[in-house]
Amino acid sequence: MTKHRIFTMEFRKVYPLYVQKAEKKNRTREEVDRIIYWLTGYDDAGLQRQIELGVDFEAFFAQAPAMNPNSALITGVVCGVRVEEIEDPLMQQIRYLDKLIDELAKGKALEKILRG
Repeated sequence: MTKHRIFTMEFRKVYPLYVQKAEKKNRTREEVDRIIYWLTGYDDAGLQRQIELGVDFEAFFAQAPAMNPNSALITGVVCGVRVEEIEDPLMQQIRYLDKLIDELAKGKALEKILRG
């Protein structure tokens, strides 16, 4: 079975798009980073290392220090799919991140985005 294309996409190519989406709505790179830290357990140095290494999404999430146990509280629709119903764990993690960035861009308070 072939991997989904997004699994092999370099995280560093998508990261600027997350930042751009947030900044268009008067949010900041720091808020995007805080979401990533909360979800994955990376710190600033770890996130920058992953970006510099050019890891793909599969490696980015596989090497995450600690996925937040409260990520299971993330619900809603992204890309036309309910994130809580996605069966593939990696795809679900990617969509969790997409959903959190969407919420940031829609003006939701960071404290509410970071569940728990």
